[in-house]
Parts: sequence; C-alpha cells; structure tokens
Amino acid sequence: MNAPVIRLYDTQRSGNAWKIRIMAGLLGQPLERRTLSIDRGDLGTPAFAKLNRFRQVPLLELPDGSAIPESMAILFFLSAGTPWWPADRLEQAEVMSWLSFEQSRHMPPLAQLRLHLAIHPDWPLAAEQRATWQRQAEEALSILNTRLLESGSEGWVAGAGQPSIADVALYPYSRLARMAGLDLPRFEAVSDWIGRFEALPGYQPLFPGRPDLNEHAEEI
Repeated sequence: MNAPVIRLYDTQRSGNAWKIRIMAGLLGQPLERRTLSIDRGDLGTPAFAKLNRFRQVPLLELPDGSAIPESMAILFFLSAGTPWWPADRLEQAEVMSWLSFEQSRHMPPLAQLRLHLAIHPDWPLAAEQRATWQRQAEEALSILNTRLLESGSEGWVAGAGQPSIADVALYPYSRLARMAGLDLPRFEAVSDWIGRFEALPGYQPLFPGRPDLNEHAEEI
C-alpha cells in the first residue's frame, strides 16, 4: 500500500519554499514536489488560484486534500510535536518573535535586493530604493548576528540550546545575502551559524543534490 502523499507546491528559487523543503528534510518527512515556474507565470493561473487564494508559494497539500499556504504556517504544522517546536510557552513565544522579525524586517529587504540585483538585474531599481533596502538588510543581519553572538558558538537563534523553526525561517535569505549584494563574511556569527545549519542531518540545498547551486540565479 502506498503511503499518503504530502505535496509541496514551490518554485525553484523561492526562499520561502526552500524553508519547507529544509524542514521536511530535517524531519525525515517525504514530500512530493510540484515545482511551478514564476518565469512562465504559473502562479497567476486560475488553476493555481483554486489551490491557493494568495497565488504564491509555498503551498502544502495534505493527503486528505487540505491545503496550508504561507511558509510560517507550514513550518508550524510540520514541526508541532517535534523538538523543532518547543514545548515551553515562553520558548514558543521567543520562536514566534523571531518568525515575526524574519517576515517583517529580515526577509523583505534581502529578498527584494536578491530579486533586483541577481535574478532580474534588468529590472529598474532607483538608487534611493536600493540604499534603503541595503540599510534595512544590514540592520536585520546585524540583529541576527548579535543574537548569535549572545547564544555562543554552538547556540541557535531561539529555544534552549537546540535549533528550532526560527533557525529554519531565518536561514534561506541569510544564506543568499551575497546575491543581495551584502558582505556576508562581515557578519561572522551569522556565517558560522550557516555552516553549522548546513551540517545538520537532512539539510536540503536549494537545488536538490547541488549545494554549489544555492546562489544560482536562473531556473534550470
């Protein structure tokens, strides 16, 4: 008998969808990928809108047909009842605070800079807007770097000395900061944390089996 299939709708270069593949890999949870193309306009089709009213990835489809959109909701769903989601309420709140930080202050400037500078360098980008995003991105990485310095050389973003979904959420766009024009080695604690994260059993690179392509800018 075939095992029930959990299906992930993603795109090749989506940092938010990468979070879900990483989480599933770390948990040993098989996923069936349905990889869409932003370049072809797949996310704007009526067929995809029926699956996800928000018309964006990631989307997790469960064996019973239920669907969960949004990376933070999916991370919580997958991690609940595992060590990646702490049992202590105060630790849960700490994880949630970092998830909020990632979505509101960390991911937006890093994702926009990567999009404009690496993936679509032909798109117009005003110097003032680029400077604003760069300042915001550097500030976000500085906050993360300070936190990781506080937690020590073997510490993680939140929780009691072990990684959580806060680490999963913050990893992709931190890892891709060079594509956003940021000097990642300047944030030494972030760079060390990235190395430790990628050494975790079950880690998944952006392009399956090809960690050397993590910073690749084109669909392949």
